[in-house]
This record gives sequence, C-alpha cells and structure tokens, in this order.
Amino acid sequence: MRGNGKRGMTLIEVMVAVTILAVIATVTFSAFAQTMRNRRFIEDQTDRAHVIRVALERMVSEISMAYVSIHVNPSPTLQTMNTCFIGGRSGRGHRLDFTSFSHRRLYRDAHESDQNELSYFITEHPDDHSRLVLVRREQNRIDDDPQTGGALQILVEDVLDLEMEYLDAATGEWTETWDTREVTHQPNRLPVQVKISLTVRDEHADHDRRTFVTRATPMITWGLNHAVYNTN
Repeated sequence: MRGNGKRGMTLIEVMVAVTILAVIATVTFSAFAQTMRNRRFIEDQTDRAHVIRVALERMVSEISMAYVSIHVNPSPTLQTMNTCFIGGRSGRGHRLDFTSFSHRRLYRDAHESDQNELSYFITEHPDDHSRLVLVRREQNRIDDDPQTGGALQILVEDVLDLEMEYLDAATGEWTETWDTREVTHQPNRLPVQVKISLTVRDEHADHDRRTFVTRATPMITWGLNHAVYNTN
C-alpha cells in the first residue's frame, strides 16, 4: 500500500530543535539578566551620587550661614552662650564646629530660633565599626559649649576622608585650621571661603575611591557687633 507522502519528525530532528530552542532561551535570559544587573548598578550609583550631592549641598548652605558674635560675658561663670567657628584635623579627618542661622523649626510655636550649633566630622558607623560615616551634629540652642551636645545624623556612609581648607582674607592663603576663640588665630572673623573635599569608597573608581570637592562662602565674615556708637 502506497503512503500519502507525509513524514513525521525523527528523534534526531526533535533533539536538534530542542537544543536550538534551549540555546536561544539561554542567550535571551543571559542578556535580560545582564540588563537587570546593569540597571541595578546604574540605579545604585545614581542613588549614592544623589546622597553625596545632597549632603555637600547641605554643608555648603549651612556653612554659608555661619556667624560669630563678639558679645560674650567677660565672666566665665556667667557665660550661657558662646559662638564659634573651629576647624581642624580631629581623629579620622577634619572636623568643623560652628554656629549658624540655619536652624529650621519643625513644629509650630516651638521655642526655637534660627540659631544653632553644627558640626561635621567622620566617625564609626553605629551598627558596623568597620565602616566610617560622615555625620552632622546639630543642637538647636546655642549654649556655653558649642562643640558638644545635640543629635547626630548620618549624611554619607562608607566614607574615607573629610578635608577642609579655609581661605583667610587677611593673608590671601588657604589654611587647614581656623579658630575664632583664640587671639593668636582668627578672633571674631570667618574665612571668606571654605573648601570641602569628601572622599568615599567606590569599588568601580580608580584606587577604589572617589573624591568630591565643593566650596562654601560664608555671608557674615566678621563678628556681629550690636553696640550703638555715639558719633556726636
């Protein structure tokens, strides 16, 4: 009996077809997985860059509103409020302590002004001592010791170094230290510019680190003096 001329697929043909389909599926999945990894990497890099940029912008804004006042009670026992701008190397990097007009009230009718104490420095991560973080210290009321107290807030994680330099208008030179409390340093005056260099860990950069640099310009460079002078 003669057949109708139709022939089914052989076992070898089926195996070849399945193999080709498997290869196509593997290549497609690999490409999709690589695309997702690249997307996550870009998102992580973008998020970290955003965190660093916001932190530096906040530092620039708050340093620009720094101030000191020459009005201090001459008796140490009666001093209840001291202003300052103190910068220099401390421990794992540079530290800056200062008073400013940058405080924001979060609650209506809160007994707070726009004055505050601020600090920026590097310390260990509270949950992982092998990691370093850039922190911001704020106390919403200025007291007799503007370098202590208040609450700490982590601005950037996995940092390596924080460096600050101060441009002295009197000499026209940059210096790594500033102290408005000392007569032999910079009494009652602020730098005209502050250069901030923040180095963070970045495994995808050269030497596994990346440095971000910006500058702040204090608007009040001389100590506030509210005295009224009689010129008559």
